[in-house]
Parts: sequence; C-alpha cells; structure tokens
Amino acid sequence: MCGIYGAYDPEGPPPDGRVLDAMGRSISHRGPDDRGVFLGDRCALGNERLSVIDPLGGHQPFASADGSVVVVQNGEIFNYLELAEDLRREGTRFETASDTEVILRLYERYGIDFLRMLNGMFAIAIWDAREPCLWLARDRIGIKPLFTWRDAGRVHFASEIKALLRAGLHAAPDYRALHHFLGFNYVPPPLTAFRGVRHVVPGCVERYGPDGRSERRWWDLIQDREADAAGPDWGERFLEILADAVRIRMRADVPYGAFLSGGVDSSTIVALMARQSETPVRTFSIGFEDERFDESRYAAQAAERFGTVHTQRVVDPDMLDSWPLALYHCDQPHGDVSFLPTLRVSELAARDVTVVLTGDGGDELFAGYDKYRDFFAGPTPDGELDFRAAYSEALELFTAEGRRSLYGAGPLAEWAGESNADFLAPWFDASRSLDRVNRALHIDMSLLLPGNNLVKPDRMGMAVSLEARTPLLDHRMMEFAFGTPGRCKLRGGVTKVAFKDAVSDLIGVDLAHRRKQMLTVPIGEWFRGKLAPFVRSVLLSEESRDRALFEPRAVSALIEAHERGHENRTRELRALLAVELWARVFLDRACESPPVAEEILGVGIG
Repeated sequence: MCGIYGAYDPEGPPPDGRVLDAMGRSISHRGPDDRGVFLGDRCALGNERLSVIDPLGGHQPFASADGSVVVVQNGEIFNYLELAEDLRREGTRFETASDTEVILRLYERYGIDFLRMLNGMFAIAIWDAREPCLWLARDRIGIKPLFTWRDAGRVHFASEIKALLRAGLHAAPDYRALHHFLGFNYVPPPLTAFRGVRHVVPGCVERYGPDGRSERRWWDLIQDREADAAGPDWGERFLEILADAVRIRMRADVPYGAFLSGGVDSSTIVALMARQSETPVRTFSIGFEDERFDESRYAAQAAERFGTVHTQRVVDPDMLDSWPLALYHCDQPHGDVSFLPTLRVSELAARDVTVVLTGDGGDELFAGYDKYRDFFAGPTPDGELDFRAAYSEALELFTAEGRRSLYGAGPLAEWAGESNADFLAPWFDASRSLDRVNRALHIDMSLLLPGNNLVKPDRMGMAVSLEARTPLLDHRMMEFAFGTPGRCKLRGGVTKVAFKDAVSDLIGVDLAHRRKQMLTVPIGEWFRGKLAPFVRSVLLSEESRDRALFEPRAVSALIEAHERGHENRTRELRALLAVELWARVFLDRACESPPVAEEILGVGIG
C-alpha cells in the first residue's frame, strides 16, 4: 500500500525535486515507511511506501535493467505469487519478492495488456522511454484512487488531490461537480470538486505521449460478467470464489486482521479467514452506548463463534470534531458521517496491525440496501424512460426544484438544469442487457463505490497508515455476481437473499439474517438540539454568505423546518455542512498539513 505521484511533459522537463518532495510529503500518511523518486528528462514518478509485501526488497520505483521502463504502484497484486511463478517458467529472473517487480516483468513481456492478468487493487504508473509514453492504470472497480490534472501540456497525477495542490493546482471549485454532489450525496466520478481535476476511470488505462492523451477500457463489469451464474450449486460456487479471494488477501509480511461489525458481510469474511488461518484472527470493532446505533453485541457474538482475538472499544458518538480531518483526507465533500466512526475503528486497528480485511462491496453486488427493496417493492414503470426517471429520482438527495431554490442566481445555477437522470444516462445505456435490479446495482458499482463507499476505507485507513482489503470485490466475485439474476438477490421484500442463504451454515442463521444496521451516529437529533447553534453558525456564517453558493433564505428555511420537527432534513443539512467545511479546509486555507478542528468548525460545536 502506497501513495504515488508524478508528472509528464512531452515538451520539457518534469517538476523539479522540490515540487516532487512537497507532493510526496502531502501524502506521506499513505506510506510512512519509505520514499522513492525517479527523475527523467520528460517524466517524474514518486512513491510513498507502506511496506506490506517484501518490506526489505520492495523499494519503489522499480526499473528495467536498461532503465527505459520505470514503475510505481499504490495497492497490492494479490495473485503475484502465481504470476511470478508463471514468469519464472518462461525464463524471467526476479531480484525481489515484491509484487511491484511482478508488474514490471509482466509489462516487459506482455505490454500494457498485462493488466487483465492482475487480481488486485491498484493504481499504477509506468514510464516507458522507448515509446515514449506514460501509462496510468486503475483497478477494475476503483478501490485505489488516482487523480489527474493537466496544466498546459503537462499532466500531473497523484493518489490524492492534495498532492496536486502542492504541484501548483489552484484550488477552485468545480460547480458542476458540486451540483451533482447535492444530487447524489457524493461527487460522482470522474468529476471532482476541484476544477481541472479528474479521476482515472476504474477499469481504464490512460496513455500520455507526444501525440497527446488516449484512454481505453481494459475491463468492463457487464461485458466480463459470467454468462449465467444461477443454478442449484450457486451457494457452493459463491463460497468457493469468496474463500479463495480471502485466501490471497491474507498474504502479507506484516500483521493483519479484520474489521468485524457482526453484519453478514464482515462476519462472512472473518469466518473464512478463521478457517484458513493457523492462528486466531485479530478483529476490531467500535460500539456506542446508544443501542440504536450499537452493533458491538453482534460483533462480540461473531468473534466468539469464530474464535478471534477481538478488540472492541465503546466510543463517544459525538465525534464531529474529526469532521475537518476526515474531509482533509477525503479531499472532497462527503455527506456520509459514517466516515467518522470508520476513522475511529481504523485508529483502533492500526495500533496492532497494518492490514485489515473488510466486508465492503457486498451490498452493492447483492442488493443489500433498503433503497433497493423500497424501490422494487411494487410495480416499476413499464417504459425505459419512465424507469430511468423514477430510479434517478429515488437516488436524489436534493430534488431538482430544491437545488434551484438553493442556488438562486449564484454560480451553481448554470448547472441546475442537469438532472440525476441526465448524468446517469451513459450508465443506463450501457446496462440495457441486464435486468432492472442489476441495472440499479451497476450504477452503484460504477459511481457510489468509487465515489463514496470505497473512499471511506481507503482514506480513513490510509489516514493512519492502515491498508484495507476487500475480498468481496475480487473481480471473479464481481463477474459472478453480475451473472446472477436480480430475482436471486432481491425477493419478497428481502434483501441479499442468495448471499444470506449461502452463508447461513457458515456464520449461523442469526448473523446471516439479522436486520441490517448502518454504522452511523444520531446527528439528526443533534441538529435539533445541542448542535443547532453549530449548524446555524456554519451555514449562515459570513464566510458562507460571501461564498455565495447557496441562498441564505433557502438554507435558513431548511434549518428551521428541521429544528421544528416539521421535516427530517438531516441528510440535506449534512451535505451543506460538508460543502462549507470542505471549502474552509481547501479553498480558504493553504492546507499544507491536517487542519485544526477549532479553526474550521468555529464556535457552537457540542
């Protein structure tokens, strides 16, 4: 696990060492163990390393014998042992036991098409002076982040946007991105909240050379899915794939463990780890005193069942003083406050281990969220356009009318006419061959995961130098899941049907079929009570008014409706707060180091 960064300029030299040093230091939390830099006459690559595989021999960058090919990566290639063995049989010699050297040797032999051979989570940069060109590649579903910024003819890239700020990017808002943030509750990729910055699209590779930029998709969830995964042996096949995904993600030369909430996903992962481990698995969870939000009893039940060494802490749910820090590590506004408890459990785990396995991805693959159940509970619209409109509306945070009233005549008004359905049209077009349940899941796999749900374990883990691995997002599992009909996932008002049935014997019926509980805090109640002054002091502050993104009267009406209990506007107020706090962290301050909470939050917190 690492952070990568660099630049390519076909017409001139790349940034000097001082700029690269600043870029690296800004993301050193991603890799506190080692730093490596390559400086060529047109390209520069940098790496901040968290040593997980071959701690002594895995220093990056890796270069070919003649120095013409140079590689850095962020992530892990989980099948690197098998790939290395195949290459050895073909005559390749290795100097280390690092998975990054495997990437270099595969590229030397197969060119960029080697990407399809990888089973992993990764963002990879390859400088090939022979062409010459810079390749930027991202894993299939966007587990590892990678951002680009083009300044004249030069392209900069980095694992986090803050490194691009150190390279000279001017921090200015992308108004289209903020408009869609208010539609989805996260910035949908490839947009970012910073003007001029874009995600590298998951499953794609970008090429930069003297002839410009090109992009191509090297993996597609719809095209690469299994033809028909339904059948009487579905559960057996599911567990077979997942057990192997867990097995190869337990490869590490450092201590590892797992997050364990007691939910069906994390319990399944820990159960499979326990089956394959010679020693008890280390597991970690947090709890709250308020039983409505506390899962610790289920985590303890699972830990006892699977014989883990379990570390559990009851924490104060009032952790909003960590919100600026979470936004700093995320780079972008996120309206999801579960980032905060995820940061706390990451801090807990990082005391004892360097790697954790998580249950992320199961809900998006197998229809685990109530929103799927609610939307498909009754008849859905017959026509294609009506279906698109209805499902797009179901995903909305602020309605189109609500956003227009918020914007007034401000800079966001330019984008008020672009709806969720407009933005989602390419994904609806691409998924026509799927049934409607899987079409809904495909949107979340393509946007929600890389835009929000995978940002959470990556950024909150990396904030404390902890690597998170996601077995359920093994590409074999994703391809299997999208060959499974939607009726097997959602049936009779029950979510995740096939998944739960498959794991009932493994984890027990109680854990497999218990009601889903979200990792969150009672922030909506606080907005009506002890945090009411804080909400007003931030959203109606002089800073916010001067920013002129939102109409103060519209914001005030939202706050009042929520405070009086007339409407539940928790999610909308969280989103508006996230935008304002993000702006204070990145637009108002140089942000060369993690922010001081008191300076960002102001008065009225707690």
